[in-house]
Amino acid sequence: MGRGDKKTAKGKRFMGSFGVSRPHKTASTAPKPAAAAAATAPKTTKASA
Repeated sequence: MGRGDKKTAKGKRFMGSFGVSRPHKTASTAPKPAAAAAATAPKTTKASA
């Protein structure tokens, strides 16, 4: 097992592929400001008359 083995992280680095042994770092780790602001906004209720 080594550089030529597709099932190891070293083999994935050698081949330049990503997979289970070498997962991608996702770009979704940064919080989305618009979605976060909308989720935390207080919800107004209609007062009964």
